[in-house]
Amino acid sequence: MSLYSGPELDKNQANFAPLTPVSVLKRTERVYPDLPAQVHGNIRRNWGEVADRCKRLASALSQRGVGKGDTVALIAPNIPEALECALAIPLLGAVLNANNVRLDAATLGFILEHGEANVLLADTEFSSLAREAVTHSGRDLLVVDIEDTEGPGGECIGELTYEKLLAEGSPDFPYTPPDDEWDALALNYTSGTTGQPKGVVYSHRGAWTNAVNNVVTWEMPHHPVYLWTLPLFHCNGWCFPWTITMLAGTHVFMRSPSAKGIYGAFAQHGVTHLCGAPIIMSMIAGANDVERRSFSQSVRMMTAAAPPPPQTIQAMEQMGISITHVYGLTEVYGPAVVCAERATWSTLSDEEQSKLKARQGVAYELQEDVLVLDPDTRTPVPWDGETQGEVAFRGNIVMKGYLKQPEVTREAFDDGWFWSGDLAVQHPDGYIEIRDRSKDIIISGGENISSIEVENALYSHPAVVCAAVVAMPDEKWGEVPCAFVELSEGSEVCEVDLIEHARGQLAGFKRPKRIVFEALPKTTTGKIRKNLLRERVADLI
Repeated sequence: MSLYSGPELDKNQANFAPLTPVSVLKRTERVYPDLPAQVHGNIRRNWGEVADRCKRLASALSQRGVGKGDTVALIAPNIPEALECALAIPLLGAVLNANNVRLDAATLGFILEHGEANVLLADTEFSSLAREAVTHSGRDLLVVDIEDTEGPGGECIGELTYEKLLAEGSPDFPYTPPDDEWDALALNYTSGTTGQPKGVVYSHRGAWTNAVNNVVTWEMPHHPVYLWTLPLFHCNGWCFPWTITMLAGTHVFMRSPSAKGIYGAFAQHGVTHLCGAPIIMSMIAGANDVERRSFSQSVRMMTAAAPPPPQTIQAMEQMGISITHVYGLTEVYGPAVVCAERATWSTLSDEEQSKLKARQGVAYELQEDVLVLDPDTRTPVPWDGETQGEVAFRGNIVMKGYLKQPEVTREAFDDGWFWSGDLAVQHPDGYIEIRDRSKDIIISGGENISSIEVENALYSHPAVVCAAVVAMPDEKWGEVPCAFVELSEGSEVCEVDLIEHARGQLAGFKRPKRIVFEALPKTTTGKIRKNLLRERVADLI
């Protein structure tokens, strides 16, 4: 027996507590009750008021029979009630299932049934969608209507409204940590581009870890002013509901991002931080004079989803908005890799810096490891910036698993790693760079073509606002690149112009053989829906 294994050194209530976001709100209410917490249109609430509402919500749901392990579903945009659900539902030991408002009713119905939801809270803008989803689910749910005073309104379909539910609850509901930090906290569904979506389960431990990670990775100060352009339903807002609450910051809400609204928030509320996909960056950088407003504070933006074009990063930084590029998946609580900047980069040109910042980077400080592994040998690929492998994660910021899918979970966790399905290289300086999703690689005449490499070549043209490249069947080569492109307003660039522009950056076999000019389909988070573009290709042949 070890010298340090005696009963006097065992864990006890005095020296061990489960890691959980539940503790975050408790401290902020106690220390900073008078500081601003929520800004939403004409709504202003401090942390004392928000804590009161959260405890009332937890209390009211508890009185209606919701408890540990029960699923509470949400259909709502970025509004204060969505934040309150993220803070209150863990107090019960219940599991929050925040859903994408752009999903169709059949998919939402599958989610409600698969996740065995007991309660559905739905913003009235989406009441028709919610009603149909409940019908598809076949479940007997308590439906609660959220009437956002800053929203467009809509029909009430539930048993009661959110505010009436709060009135049933007590502000004295206790801050109760989970019995085990490995208990489930949230249920998030993947996009489900093929087949039904998978239910990704988060733990209290993982959510707390990534909430703290956000502070460390982004070097965040106390009392930030955070603008919600990233959907709160996307990976639980990358755990920022708990991060900003931990720092006693101000949550500024925006139901639907717009250039005018974002600049207005910068100028009126002094926003210091925001997150979003590259489409939000393009929205900010491409704003017209009418939409823009001046602001004096420094602004930091964290971006993920598709790798941002270096040109967009450069444009944002020239505006005084510092960009941090991160990478992750639903299965790793959102971002778990960051393109950590090095002091030596400041000596490089803006163009060289932008290219370095477009890489995905290195593991978050509190993630155990992220490597690019050879799928066959399970060993790291060479650090040469050329050899491709699959990105694999290991550590506390990895999901518990897929709900009700043990075999799929075992496959995802093969050999002690979570396998992402993303193809990447490892550079000599230790930074990884995504080259493609495994399903997005184009194999032309036996040669692998990275769709991202082709997209970046197209993005380098000043008229290109958005670009996506997918495979097109070809009798001779098997498949060739086909590009879908959105141009800036008033641009007269044609297909020949863009292919000629790409000539100087891409080998002949990598250049698009067809360019289609049209609006690109996107998810709420700004990801381009390449599955729909692949279907579109079939119409072009």
